[in-house]
Amino acid sequence: MNRQILKLAIPNILTNLVVPLLGTVDTILVGHLDAVYYIGAVAVGGMIFNFIYWGFGFLRMGTTGLTAQAAGAWDDAETVRVLLRALTVALTIALFLILLQRGIEWLAFQMVDATPDVTLHARSYFRIRILAAPATLTLYALNGWFLGKQNARYPLWIALASNGVNIIFNLFFVLILNLKSDGVAWGTVVAQYIGMIFALYLLHRTLPNWQTHFSLYRLFHFRYFTSFLSINRDIFIRTMSLIFVFSFFTAKSAEMGETILAANAILINMWMIFSYGIDGFAFAAESLTGKYIGSGDRDNLKKLIHTIFMWGVGLGALFSLLYSIAPQTLLRLFTDKQEVISLALSVYLWTAIAPLVNSFCYVWDGIYIGATAGRAMRNTMLFSTIIVFLPAFYLGRYYLGNNGVWVAMVLFMIARWISMQLLAGREIYQTTGNEITDN
Repeated sequence: MNRQILKLAIPNILTNLVVPLLGTVDTILVGHLDAVYYIGAVAVGGMIFNFIYWGFGFLRMGTTGLTAQAAGAWDDAETVRVLLRALTVALTIALFLILLQRGIEWLAFQMVDATPDVTLHARSYFRIRILAAPATLTLYALNGWFLGKQNARYPLWIALASNGVNIIFNLFFVLILNLKSDGVAWGTVVAQYIGMIFALYLLHRTLPNWQTHFSLYRLFHFRYFTSFLSINRDIFIRTMSLIFVFSFFTAKSAEMGETILAANAILINMWMIFSYGIDGFAFAAESLTGKYIGSGDRDNLKKLIHTIFMWGVGLGALFSLLYSIAPQTLLRLFTDKQEVISLALSVYLWTAIAPLVNSFCYVWDGIYIGATAGRAMRNTMLFSTIIVFLPAFYLGRYYLGNNGVWVAMVLFMIARWISMQLLAGREIYQTTGNEITDN
């Protein structure tokens, strides 16, 4: 079991680590241009797309769980149909994003209070990068399918190829063609389509005769397609709730002053860093949970859950230990502003314990995704957001200030962990077979 987990987790961790590298290169490139507003333009434009694409993460998560269950049941035809349904939804969403781009742009920039120069170039960045939507969402579906087939190597290869190409084209467009922040956007567009073509090539290698499994009736049959959509709808609601919590936290931090905003932004960044590692085990949990549920192998499912928690929580404990050693030195890597460091240190306890607490959430997320328990994920997230986080936030801020804000974030994660654990007996351990064929 350990070998199976590590075979999937290690490539997933490496894939996760590749992604922030590109953002670093982009920042370095625009950071050396002749005006500071190019940095802001890429940051604002990137934030908008992160928000959009994070919301459509169900295209990867839902596809992974359903594919893994079909593969576990040795139903090759269903794995192909899951992929085709995911690609159909991905391309439909991408088409609507492009058709509605003016409205999306207007709404996004209504919520961003930036200088005129930043806004001008961020809008241009947005109009270029939106053209990559079909490729980006197609990659979500393809990567989810590969993971569902217990193939973590291909998503790593795709990430290395697309990000490598992205860096090369960014250098060309920015330094050679002098396209400034627009060059970064064009580099992303080109790289996403090249990444998509490479992913389709890898898919062809995996499924040279996919047409033999194609059935238009089964693909778009109301029962099967609505089941697919309902699972992804629930994951979408769950993801949007998560986005709301982190966006709400950032917006309310801004209301508390620039120094608090800066300190909280650094600490949240530290939350994101450890999530890259633990998510590797969560992705492994998705693939293997789906496999064992699809095959009806309850004994190995229980063994998997026990073992994956040892790895995920163990890594979380290691991060908590590392974060507890020389926190001031760690914070100085992010800023040299002493007032920001001092404020961050005053609430640092919550970041030090976060990796250990959050690891339970991340691993349960992976297990629930593999089980395609979308409804339970949605309900536990809504409960944790509405019943726990929001009251804790307002009470905490009123009585404890910034410490109370962080208490609310930790309680939110604890609520997610406990609520998913309480429902696991019904939603995970008693689940057998592929949910898409049972509904």
